Amino acid sequence: MNINVVIADDEELFRVGLVHILSRDPEITIIYQAGNGKELLEYLASVEQLPDIIITDIKMPELNGVEATKVISQAYSEVGIIALTTYNTKPFIRNMIDVGASAYLVKNSAPSKVIHTIKQVYYNGFYYDSHVMKIVNERSLSSKNSLEKSIFDDTFLTLREKEVLELICKQHTSQEIADILFISKRTVEVHRKNLLEKTDVKNIAGLVIFAIQNSLIPPIIIE
Repeated sequence: MNINVVIADDEELFRVGLVHILSRDPEITIIYQAGNGKELLEYLASVEQLPDIIITDIKMPELNGVEATKVISQAYSEVGIIALTTYNTKPFIRNMIDVGASAYLVKNSAPSKVIHTIKQVYYNGFYYDSHVMKIVNERSLSSKNSLEKSIFDDTFLTLREKEVLELICKQHTSQEIADILFISKRTVEVHRKNLLEKTDVKNIAGLVIFAIQNSLIPPIIIE
């Protein structure tokens, strides 16, 4: 298994240090470094094989991380996007999640947490720690989102789909879900595909946000 990672950050010293740390993990390969969002988008448009994960800062010249993430999540929905930034306030977190980030970390995170997050996004499609998940849950209760909710009848999702959806939101892998529900991993993947189609979202991170904002599952609490 090899996780191909691209890093976008205008702070060269930080970027080089992050590359050094991540390259020590045998499962992670840094395939490109960009100094801003414009360079990042130009790189993605020029390659035949997309990276698995993009790690991006928020504040960058030319094109910032928010705008770059918005474009990437629409044009390359299969790529996981991790925000790694100095900003740790609710507006920044909400903004990045809203435009399609699969995870959100601050730059003073332990290297082990960054590596763990990369692998969680690679395997599960997203990773929200307890702080981010709390903000996501709070957002779902806001008046703005309550006005955006769709009203579904009881047949919108099957009981099994609801069970799979809740376990996805609790950040279980497909194999773990299969073991918990006593079904095959292939059956779990079929349910994941059906959930994406029914909710009309492009990736698992979008599915999780959709599920929480539309009260398809109980609020998720990450220990």
